[in-house]
Amino acid sequence: MTVLTFTLILICSAFLAGLLGSLTGLGGGVVVIPILTLCFHVDFHYAIGAALIASIATSSGSASAYVKEGITNIRLGMFLEIATTIGAVGGAFIALWMPTNTIAVIFGVVLVFTALMQQRRSADHTAVVGSDLARKLRLYGTYPIKEGGVKSYELTHVCGGFSIMLSAGVLSGLLGIGSGVLKVLAMDSAMKVPFKVSTTTSNFMIGVTAVASAVVYIQRGYIEPGIAFPIMVGVLTGALTGARLLKRLNVKVLRQIFACAIVLVAINMIYNGIAGKF
Repeated sequence: MTVLTFTLILICSAFLAGLLGSLTGLGGGVVVIPILTLCFHVDFHYAIGAALIASIATSSGSASAYVKEGITNIRLGMFLEIATTIGAVGGAFIALWMPTNTIAVIFGVVLVFTALMQQRRSADHTAVVGSDLARKLRLYGTYPIKEGGVKSYELTHVCGGFSIMLSAGVLSGLLGIGSGVLKVLAMDSAMKVPFKVSTTTSNFMIGVTAVASAVVYIQRGYIEPGIAFPIMVGVLTGALTGARLLKRLNVKVLRQIFACAIVLVAINMIYNGIAGKF
């Protein structure tokens, strides 16, 4: 395979990763890592480095559009980013000495758990009574709906969501997934944030969390420009496309996309991790 062919395949694959990451709030790393490790046999640490760059690109590409459309809860995102950034630095250091097969199995288990949690609820949150802490911090907000106008919402369990975000940060540094998996879970399941708001706010947060982890990988030489740059271009293009599509899709479709994609990825990662193929 020539360098040009390899680069084009990476860009096309990253486009799909960015599209999925933008629509679900996962970040592109969920798809990028399996592609690099399973299809191209790239070392897991280099794949994580490229995935972190992909996550930054996803956040940069889609977050600006979501903020402009008024879907993202910026105040909530900045508050929760305190926890994820602290966890991300710690997770990045842990990943440098943990065996790659172990990382792969953890990666898969986290994805399966997330898919199951997201499918427990068939409807979006509509009448949540906000907690006193959420009101004091003014974490409530509104978002536009496809019928026209806006819908207001409140949220609850702020401390529980903050704790999950700390774990999300650790997983970001450990797995290179931008921690979007647990960010969506914390906001949607724990804090009762509407799904579209949780996915867009997750995209807004992913970039900061991934940057904190990427610094550690850059220092150790695990970010290869020949791999990271095509991934960044493809993911950024896919993220911008996903940002345009989000308002046209309903919550049920988003949940189905979210669950199907990550379960397939998880099965591959767990199998290959247990089989010692990394």
